[in-house]
This record gives sequence, C-alpha cells and structure tokens, in this order.
Amino acid sequence: MKQRVITGIIGAAGFLCLLWLGGWWYSVLVFILATVAYLEYCRMKRLRWDMPQVLINLLIVWALLLAGLKRQQVLPPISLFDEINILLIGMILLFILMLFSSNSFNLEQMAFLYVGSIYIGFGFSFMLELMWSENGTFFSLLIILVIWATDTGAYFVGKHLGKHKLWPAISPNKTIEGSLGGIGLALIISVLFAIAVPQFLPLFTILAFGFTISVIGQIGDLVESAWKRTSGVKDSGTLLPGHGGILDRFDSLLFSFIILHFLQQI
Repeated sequence: MKQRVITGIIGAAGFLCLLWLGGWWYSVLVFILATVAYLEYCRMKRLRWDMPQVLINLLIVWALLLAGLKRQQVLPPISLFDEINILLIGMILLFILMLFSSNSFNLEQMAFLYVGSIYIGFGFSFMLELMWSENGTFFSLLIILVIWATDTGAYFVGKHLGKHKLWPAISPNKTIEGSLGGIGLALIISVLFAIAVPQFLPLFTILAFGFTISVIGQIGDLVESAWKRTSGVKDSGTLLPGHGGILDRFDSLLFSFIILHFLQQI
C-alpha cells in the first residue's frame, strides 16, 4: 500500500506539471508514454521490441500521434499523416512481412498487434489533440482528475466494502460497490473542479461530464483486464511499483479519450 501511494503521488505530480507546461513538454511525454504502453502491450504476448512486426506497428502508433498534432495545425498538413493513409500503409507492410516470414508471423499475431497499435495510437493521439485545442489544458485536467478519482474511489471502497462482484469472468477483484465508490469520488472531484474554476463550465455540465467519464473509464479498465486475462498476465508491466505498467494506469484514459472524440463527431 505504501509503495502504491508513493508511486502514485510522484507519478501524478510529474504528469500534472508537464500537462500544465503544455506544448512540446507534454507532447514529448505523451510520445514516451505511448511507446512504453505499446511495448507493454506486445510483451503480454511475449513479443520483443526488436521484432519487425512490432517495429512496424510502433511506427503506426507514432504516425497516429503525429496525425493528432496535424489536426490541431501544430504540424503542416502532410497527407501522409492522414489516419486512413497511416492505417493502410501499415496494413500493407504487415501483409508483406507476413508473406516473407515463413509463417513465423501469422494472421492472428498480426491482428493482435494491429488492433493494439490502433487503440493505443488513437487514444494517445486524441489526448494530444485535446491538449493543443482551445481550453485543452483544463479539459484534459478534468478528465484526468475524474479518472484518477474513479480508480482511487473504486480501489478503496472495493477493498473495504466490496461484496458483490462486478464482472468476475473478466476481473475477479472488481466489485459493484467499488464501481459506485469510484463514480461517487469522481462526482466529488467534479464539484471541486467546478468550484475552483467557476468560469469554465456550469456545475451541472461538469457533473454530467464527470459521471460519463467515470463510467467510460471503468469500461476501459475492464477492456484491458480482458486483454490481460486472455494473455495470462496480471499486469501489463512493472515500471510503476504497486501499479503495474503504463498501460495499466492509462487504460481508462485511453478508452475515455477515444469515446469522447467519437461523441464530439456526432
């Protein structure tokens, strides 16, 4: 517990400092996080970073991040960094590699790597895109605080009051009580955010936003739990003592940024 708290405080402080600095400070951090997260994802299937199929998909992740910067006109409008071009070129390269791999790289492995590069690439790309947008720092801060509050509330309430399993087939330790505790703390943080920054959004809007993000984030957490369960691993990595890996800490955020981006298009 002590190790978990210390790691959480140090990691959160560093992350929030770079978010507040914004610009390229935050962008470089996101590139590093996306790289580590994807390599952790690959290790769940015992795939090394120096394998050609992993490197191709890592390039897809980086290209999607650059596409996010291009959408906010941080980078020039180069057509190569259009998402559809990135995904098509990546897919073609993977098929060519599969043809010349003498069956050591099969379709199942390709699908796993490709889906991961899309999920992680777009998730971190939308995270970058939001930060560079108008009021992006405040929106990013609200989303991150709500997700962290959800994780914290779910952990402590579930640990002390949890009795009813939420989805035992996917994540045996998660409980309904923990889930509700996470939503409750997320709403409290949303109210505090509205009080601290009253000119940002009306209280009701922030509460609705906080509730939605909290629920979406928990779904994202379950998605990664399903991945880990099918891969036979407990954590995606060991970089963060007491927390697992980068992907373990950012699974909820990635899913939230992807869904929010989709909702903005409706």
